Amino acid sequence: MGKRKETARVLSQEMLADEIYSMWIETDIAGEAFPGQFISVYTKDKTKLLPRPISICEADKGGRLRIVYRIAGAGTKEFSQYKAGDEIDILGPLGNGFPIKNENAVLIGGGIGIPPMLELAKRLKGDKTIVLGYRDADTFLVDELKEYGNIVIATDDGSLGTKGNVIDAIKENKVTGRVIYACGPTPMLRGVKKFAEENGVEAYISLEERMACGVGACLGCVCKSTDTDDHSKVKNKRICADGPVFNATEVEL
Repeated sequence: MGKRKETARVLSQEMLADEIYSMWIETDIAGEAFPGQFISVYTKDKTKLLPRPISICEADKGGRLRIVYRIAGAGTKEFSQYKAGDEIDILGPLGNGFPIKNENAVLIGGGIGIPPMLELAKRLKGDKTIVLGYRDADTFLVDELKEYGNIVIATDDGSLGTKGNVIDAIKENKVTGRVIYACGPTPMLRGVKKFAEENGVEAYISLEERMACGVGACLGCVCKSTDTDDHSKVKNKRICADGPVFNATEVEL
């Protein structure tokens, strides 16, 4: 049926870590959602016209969809105060998700790029190593993700797992795989892209970017690409419409 806007209902909300919240929503969009896609969430403040794009963490055929997000401004602060039964306006599912390749996979999530890895881990068959990057030991989603694969953790301050970034953890733990899936901040994805190229591994990366329209019309969230975009006729890709997931060879970081 494709993307659509609807008024959904909040089922539950809880805080997972400092300024990290998990919200379950009742919505028909859940049945069509795919790992790596996102929804746009509208605030109730009519002075704020643009919605907030938030990755899909989980979705099921029963009409339940989960988002896990960090408070980053007034919009997400408002969302964090919603309670069960509240109405919430959303648009989705948006963007292109991760291709499902049932091979020995390495899933890499950094910070708020971790939530999309949960639905992906649930749907992938075969062996999975899930590499998670946090600032410190204030982690989230680890217990849920460990049900679907071997967990490797990196922290910036060394308080848990490998001290350093996700690539440091991969090397220290000798993690290998035939395909890499990653979501996180650009510096992390740049490291993943380089690691995949050096090791001859296929990699799919989900880019994080501030989006405006969320549907590819405004060209506000473009990234550099290795080929010419059919829409803009230059070497750009629209993260919201052409992505957010790309083969790592398609984009320049």
